[in-house]
Amino acid sequence: MKDELEVERYSRGARLFHWTMTIAALVLAVTGLILYVHPFGAAAAGGYTRIIHRIAAVIFVASPLVFLMAKPRRSVNFVKEIFTWGKDDIEWLKAAPDYYFGGDEKKMPPQPDMNSGQKLWALVAFLSAIGFIVTGMLMWFFKNSIPAELFQWATIIHDLCFIVAGAMLLVHLYLGAVHPRMTESLKSMISGKLSVKFAKSHYGKWYEEKTKGTDSSGGLSGMH
Repeated sequence: MKDELEVERYSRGARLFHWTMTIAALVLAVTGLILYVHPFGAAAAGGYTRIIHRIAAVIFVASPLVFLMAKPRRSVNFVKEIFTWGKDDIEWLKAAPDYYFGGDEKKMPPQPDMNSGQKLWALVAFLSAIGFIVTGMLMWFFKNSIPAELFQWATIIHDLCFIVAGAMLLVHLYLGAVHPRMTESLKSMISGKLSVKFAKSHYGKWYEEKTKGTDSSGGLSGMH
């Protein structure tokens, strides 16, 4: 097979963080959802799934804190990026439906290290995580000390965060792992690398910035 140039996309630490958060989130989803499944709900409320849910919650909270301490600048830049939206983002969102249903890829505006769809998912995930953590702490640590109405609101908001984040997660999983035009996204989160062709077409701004000042093969590697 002809050699195909690749560019490094994610470091080992970034991939470890991503999969740790992903697994913790999926465990939280399953152990939380089971409370609403008859006839398991009553048993789960006081059983092992609640313990597993809390263990996963600790991992879900601790992981970004560890990443923040290890990569403070990168963490701050990530938060700034997901809250910063411009013309290219709006144009990307407008063009995305046509693109994902087979439209011309050239109509998609060049993107930085996160395209606008990923940025939207990251924003929803970030805000949902804040909601999960605040309401989860209220329900876990202050159940017997806060007013019943506040506890009920915490439960409702917790559930709403699950519905919104869960729906976006399904879209994220489909586009990142199943959609025929995006399968390299999953590959990059496993191997840490992307083909140059995919990088140029999906993250044009990022690719140009990454390879600026290098020769034609700078920062790239060959693959059989």
